[in-house]
Amino acid sequence: MIPSPPRIWTVAGVTLLLLAGALALFWPGIAMYDSVGQFAQVLSGAYEDWHPPAMARMWSLLHAAFGGTSEPMFVAQRVLYWGGFGLIAAALARLGRGGAAAAVLAIGALPLFLGWQAVVLKDTQMLGAVLAACGAVAWWRLRGARVPVWTLIAVAALLAYATLVRANAVFATVPLAVMLFGTGRWWTRLALGLAGVAAVLMVSPILNHGPLGATSSGVERTEALYDLAGIAVRAPDTAIGFTPLEARSLQAGHCVKPYFWDPLGEETRCAPIVARLQRLPAGALYRMLVAAIFRNPVAYAAHRLAHFNSTERWLVPAGWAGAAPPARSEPNDFALGNPGAVARGWQVAARWMAETPLGWPFAWLTVAIVGLAVAAPRASGPPRDLALALLVSAITLELSFGVLSIASDLRYHLWPMVATALATVLLWGDWRQSKRAGRIGGLALAVVLVAGTVARLTLPTPPTSYRDLLR
Repeated sequence: MIPSPPRIWTVAGVTLLLLAGALALFWPGIAMYDSVGQFAQVLSGAYEDWHPPAMARMWSLLHAAFGGTSEPMFVAQRVLYWGGFGLIAAALARLGRGGAAAAVLAIGALPLFLGWQAVVLKDTQMLGAVLAACGAVAWWRLRGARVPVWTLIAVAALLAYATLVRANAVFATVPLAVMLFGTGRWWTRLALGLAGVAAVLMVSPILNHGPLGATSSGVERTEALYDLAGIAVRAPDTAIGFTPLEARSLQAGHCVKPYFWDPLGEETRCAPIVARLQRLPAGALYRMLVAAIFRNPVAYAAHRLAHFNSTERWLVPAGWAGAAPPARSEPNDFALGNPGAVARGWQVAARWMAETPLGWPFAWLTVAIVGLAVAAPRASGPPRDLALALLVSAITLELSFGVLSIASDLRYHLWPMVATALATVLLWGDWRQSKRAGRIGGLALAVVLVAGTVARLTLPTPPTSYRDLLR
C-alpha cells in the first residue's frame, strides 16, 4: 500500500518548522576562534591553509552576495542540515515507515547535534553538506528509483565541498561515495574507497594552494611533529629527530598531551625544543617519522592509543574538555554576534548530553561496527544499502583518528555520530532479526559503557580552561 501524499507533506512541514525554529533560536549563529580567523581572511582577501580555505572562499562569496557577517553561512549550513534530515524522513514516510521518519527528525533535534550545528565552523559545514547529499540520494534510492543526473551533480558538488572543507573529511566522503555509487561487493568498494582517499590526499594540497589561492601555514608539519614528540617522550634514548636531552626536556615540560598537540607550540616552554624540526620540509619530517615508528613501534602505538582514547572520549574523566558546543561567539572585532538567552539554555542541555554516552564517539563507533556486522550479511535492498554506506563512512573516519589526529574536540566526530544514528534507524528491523549479532554487540556496548562510566567516576577532575590544558 502506497501512503498518501499528505504524509510526506506533514514531514516537510515539520522539517520547515524545525528549520525555522533553529534559525530563530540561534540567530545569528555562533563563531568560535577558528571561525573568527576565517572571517578575518574573508575581509582581508588573504587566505592560508591552516584551516582548509574552501570554507573561507565560500564565506567570501556569500558575504559578497548577502552582506552580514556569520548569518549567510549560518543559514546555509542549517538549510543543508535540515534538508538532509527532511529528505531522509520524507523518503521513509513515503514507504509507510512513519515511526522511522519521526526518529530521523528527532535525531536532528537532539540538543548536542542541534547545538553544534549553530556554530559556524568547518565541522558543521561538512556535516550539513554530507547530510544534504545523503538526503538527496535517499529520496530516490529508498524507493528503488534511479538517481537523476541533476541530483548526481548536486550530490557530487556537496561531497566535494565537504571533502575540501575539513582536512580529514576525505576518510568519510570518499568511502561514502564509493559505497553509494560503486559496483561489486561491499568490501571491494571499500578497498576502492581507500584508494580514492589516498588520491584525494595527494590532490587536496594542490587545490588549496592553486585554485583556492591559500598560502602555506606549515599545518602539514603538525601531525609529524606531534607523533615524533610522542615517540620521543616514551623512548628518549632511541628517539629520532630529537636528542636524548631534547626528549627529556619535552618530558619535563609536559609538552606532549594525549588531548592535543597545542603545547608543542607554547612559545615559552616547548616551541623552542621543536623549532629546529619546524624548519624542516614536511616530506623530511614524515620520512623521519616512518623511521621513528620502525625503531620504536611500541612507543608509537602507546602515543597513538593514548590520543585515540582521548579523542574517542572513552576512558577519560568526567568533564573532558571540548565536548559541549559554545553558547557565545569568541570575542572579536568583526561584529560576529551572539544568540540570545534561550540559546544559552539550550547549550546547557547540550553540555549535559555530551557527558552521557550519547557524547562518547567510542560508544557510537561500537554501535557502528555492530551495525556493520548486522547489515553486511543481509540481502541488498535500499534501506540496507544506504545504512551500509553510512556505517562504512562513519567507521573509516573514526578509525582514521587512530593514525591522523592531533586534537580531541567532539566536533570532529559529529558526522560519524549522526551517520550511525541514521543507519540504526534504517536497520531497525534487521537489528531484531540478527539475534546473535545483537547479543554480541549488546555485550560489547555494555563493556564500553561500564568502563567509560567507571573512568568518569574515578579519574581526577581534568582541566577545563585552554591555558590549564596547555600545562
